[in-house]
Amino acid sequence: MKHINIPIFIPHLGCPFTCVFCDQNRISATRDIPGEMEVINIVENHLATIPAGSEVEIAFFGGNFTMVEKTRQEMYLATLKRYLQDGRVRGIRISTRPDGIDAQILDFLQRWGVRTIELGVQSLSDEVLKASWRGYQAADVFKACQLIKEYCFRLGIQLMIGLPGDKLDLDMKTAAKVIELRPDMVRIYPTLVIAGTHLEKLYLKGKYIPLTLAEALQNSLAVYLQFQKENIPVIRMGLQPGEELRREGCVAAGPFHPAFGELVEQEAFKAQAGKAIEQFFTAHGRHPQLLLFVHPRDISKVTGQRRSNLNYLKEQFGLELIKVRGIENLARDSVGAGTIDASAPALLLSRLEFIEQVTWDTGTGSLSHVNVKKYQK
Repeated sequence: MKHINIPIFIPHLGCPFTCVFCDQNRISATRDIPGEMEVINIVENHLATIPAGSEVEIAFFGGNFTMVEKTRQEMYLATLKRYLQDGRVRGIRISTRPDGIDAQILDFLQRWGVRTIELGVQSLSDEVLKASWRGYQAADVFKACQLIKEYCFRLGIQLMIGLPGDKLDLDMKTAAKVIELRPDMVRIYPTLVIAGTHLEKLYLKGKYIPLTLAEALQNSLAVYLQFQKENIPVIRMGLQPGEELRREGCVAAGPFHPAFGELVEQEAFKAQAGKAIEQFFTAHGRHPQLLLFVHPRDISKVTGQRRSNLNYLKEQFGLELIKVRGIENLARDSVGAGTIDASAPALLLSRLEFIEQVTWDTGTGSLSHVNVKKYQK
């Protein structure tokens, strides 16, 4: 069953702080705070286009829902009650801060049909949280997550990489702690320098250096693979490229790309394919022409933009030719290798097997996965 969120943006509503990186008015495509009729119109318009049989949640994004004045919370939830009662909507999803959670709040949300709570955690390093003006500590996150789990809500955790004072080593430690919390889903966002924020002032003064796109991809990949290893779904990487973010001058600096998540997955497949080729050569000898096998839906990921992954692998391994074939019965996120005329892979490497074999240099952010020089001409 396909899961679909109907997004309702409540930009900056309920935020008690202005974090160094945040200009919520720019990030959220909808600047005005929606009222009752606007909410109904949003929901009805989406429901009219959603395929039958989909699992639908109405999701409040862009603000801290539990820190909005109680009357407005009740107005929103009462407006949506009809959709829960008639079965067209499975549940309600809200996002909030870790310090916006307590037992009384969870009692209230449970009564109104809220099913999923996403926490804007960003980091579990107290130093990074302080430098980012988040206004809470890691201990507040652990407490909030424990309460959410006790009340049987589905828990989502949102993380940011590249915040002030952050580095790959801290990202990996945050990921390890998040895994201990066993969330139902995770989002990973690279830090962008948005015009008009305090982070932009730091950047212009040379006091903050944003990640390059290459660095952001590698750091996100490191965290992403850790969650994959533990079977924790990463439901999004990179900000939704809405109208405001695409507007000239909005992103002053930082690793913005409209298909950031796709690029991270392409990096994963590039590394995994390299490992599969290495193992194929070890078992079957070096071949100048190779065929990679993946699930059809993974072909673009292993190929890379403008065949960048295939060109990289061809050069690194000194190949004459490398192609990709999709096979329906292959597991997603697996990569097989065989001779160019093979009908099936002679070697198959699953994502979990690949993750077990990789290591990270947390100083440089590089992934150690294959010794290509050994197989070059």
